[in-house]
Amino acid sequence: MPRSVAFADPADVVLAPAPIPANWIIQGAPQARSKCVARSADGTSSVVVWSCTAGRFQWSYTVDETLHILSGEVFVTDENGGMRRLGAGDVAYFPAGSRSVWHVTEEVRKLAVCRHSMPPLLGLVLRIWNGAINRLTGLSAGESALGEHSILGENAGAAPA
Repeated sequence: MPRSVAFADPADVVLAPAPIPANWIIQGAPQARSKCVARSADGTSSVVVWSCTAGRFQWSYTVDETLHILSGEVFVTDENGGMRRLGAGDVAYFPAGSRSVWHVTEEVRKLAVCRHSMPPLLGLVLRIWNGAINRLTGLSAGESALGEHSILGENAGAAPA
């Protein structure tokens, strides 16, 4: 059965409470809210709108997360002590297993694409499968449609510039 295309205006999506674990909060009383606006058929990927009021907290990533800041401001400190300001329009990538400290100075709203990681061998099998589909149909089944020089691809795993 075909699935419907999902549309949402992330600036206007009504969000539900999504409390930050109390033991993650370092300073203030940040209030987080979120809503999942799309999920892949296999359940490995989702698109989430998330917001948070001012405060400071640690965050541990259990999935790969690529985010786009819609509004507000946050200072993110990575595991190596490097700090980066993120504001409206900025994009960042946080791999599963990483940790950071978020210092939200002005209520922040983001759109996050979350993806469960797969074991490297399974990823290799998927890339081979997608390559075969591409050769047989001429249709791209993966990231090659983005081009070889996407901004995130060039620095995958590196701290944002």
